[in-house]
Amino acid sequence: MYKKLSDKAEKFMAENEKFLFDITCELAQIPAPSWHEEKRAEWVKRFFDRYGGTQSYIDSKLNVVLPLGCDGCDRITVFRAHTDVVFPDTDPLPLVIDGNYARCPGIGDDTANLTGLLTVARYILENGLEPNRGVLIVANTGEEGLGNLKGIKQIFEDYEGRIEKFISFDGGIGYICNDAVGSHRYKVTVKTEGGHSYGDFGNRNAIAILADMISTFYTMKVPALGKTTYNVGVIEGGTSVNSIRQEASMLYEYRSDKLESISIMENFFEKTIEAYRAMGITVDVEVMGKRPCKGPLDEDALEEFTSHIQEILEGVTGKEHHRGAGSTDANIPLSLGVPGITIGIINGHGAHTREEYLLIDSQPIGLRAAATILGEYFDEF
Repeated sequence: MYKKLSDKAEKFMAENEKFLFDITCELAQIPAPSWHEEKRAEWVKRFFDRYGGTQSYIDSKLNVVLPLGCDGCDRITVFRAHTDVVFPDTDPLPLVIDGNYARCPGIGDDTANLTGLLTVARYILENGLEPNRGVLIVANTGEEGLGNLKGIKQIFEDYEGRIEKFISFDGGIGYICNDAVGSHRYKVTVKTEGGHSYGDFGNRNAIAILADMISTFYTMKVPALGKTTYNVGVIEGGTSVNSIRQEASMLYEYRSDKLESISIMENFFEKTIEAYRAMGITVDVEVMGKRPCKGPLDEDALEEFTSHIQEILEGVTGKEHHRGAGSTDANIPLSLGVPGITIGIINGHGAHTREEYLLIDSQPIGLRAAATILGEYFDEF
């Protein structure tokens, strides 16, 4: 069984539903592409300061960190939600309220999850609650795309060996991610002599070679271990219809939820590059990002942790929750042997599209779920 909210906490959550929605709308409009989360970091820091969390700080990776009871403690649980969005906008993001729909790019992934966590943090700070073990509340950076999980990597460096559990607020109500999909991402650039399409006909064309290389990558039969995928998502190159292209590039990735399959894909990728170089072709490879799979850990401890959080989520929301693998900030703890899960406390649709929306009426129940989960770390919650 899990610990229910006190009457005082329940009253606070009920009285602050509009507050939660208002700060969601405010934060959602602040642009925060990965690697440029400065404005949201400053907003979150001011939020913590306003409610008494002046011990919070912004670290070198623009994470905003609120440590509670962590001094001298080697049993720390991290509660986090990310500030970055996939969109490159540097101007305010457009917000439209339409009945029960709050439409804004990035509002569900991950703004509304973050503001739910922040609202619970406000209750903790205003009431001066002390945790019964170490708690880190983190608004982290770099979860999306080529952010490469930079924020959470920094947290685990700074608190090395002291984090025992990790809960990521990301996604929607009804799904629990307790397995990690790893990925390797590369920019591959082919260079040749090029020239004029008529006068230099016969010279090697970087576009043709790149196309042939892509075809080679797509001959790969994926390993049978877990689920493994690969994709060429971007190709670039070309000057004019009558130019033999000197340079062309692509963005290529492979993913898997099994470390062994990642190793197989990596071996095939490296041997393919070597084969083209052996033909006298210049091939440059730039690593754009690597996300780890789950490493060796205590599976029983992970199951116990997941089951308990699932019991809370299903008990508070009344909705059955399903489990699966994903590429989230929880990849880092899972790769390091620390039980880590990702859960959502809102509902909506259209993540990673400009048509994304939040279902406003999902916020109150998600807020209570988050409060119930964090409340177990505070005797007087």
